[in-house]
Amino acid sequence: MESDGPRTLTEARELRALSHPVRLALLEALNGGPLTATQAGELIGETPTTCSFHLRQLARYGFVEEAGGGRGRARPWRLTRRGWSAPARPDDPDWTRASQALDRVLLDRYAQRLRRFVDEAPTYPREWYEAAVGRQHLVHLTPDELSEFAAAYQELVADLTARFDARRTDPATRPAGALPVELLLFGYPVHAPEVSDVDPTAAR
Repeated sequence: MESDGPRTLTEARELRALSHPVRLALLEALNGGPLTATQAGELIGETPTTCSFHLRQLARYGFVEEAGGGRGRARPWRLTRRGWSAPARPDDPDWTRASQALDRVLLDRYAQRLRRFVDEAPTYPREWYEAAVGRQHLVHLTPDELSEFAAAYQELVADLTARFDARRTDPATRPAGALPVELLLFGYPVHAPEVSDVDPTAAR
């Protein structure tokens, strides 16, 4: 059964298990509820055989599980947790390499979807074309200030997703015109800190 809250990853092999476009696509598809390999394949444009293989790999690392009923490719699968987190470990080279590899795959997927929207946006109804948002800001912050902002954003998104969570798996609860909307937040320094920018007390 799907548990509340994201899963905190603890091993580099878990990161590597996720670093595949098909597996990420399967997890995204299952966010809408249980699917068989055949149903998932129709949603993500892959064969049932390919989906079945990658679902088994995801199950091996505990990201999905059988939902019960059916056999072979007709058996449904479901998420065990919604989302995951992978805390930074700069002193662990294996973890860092695996984390960077996963981040690159994720960034490619985000960019692909954003480019598709940019290309197709003029064909959307006017209200969607006007409502879609993209903003860039440059602000001088400390690590603590950036963390504070990220926490505030996460709280806002958590409230939003909780408010409309039923719409995720029950199409009957979605109002006319509702579409899946991706919300992304990136906050990062645009260059490495100079020696003079480093707090001499941080390492004490």
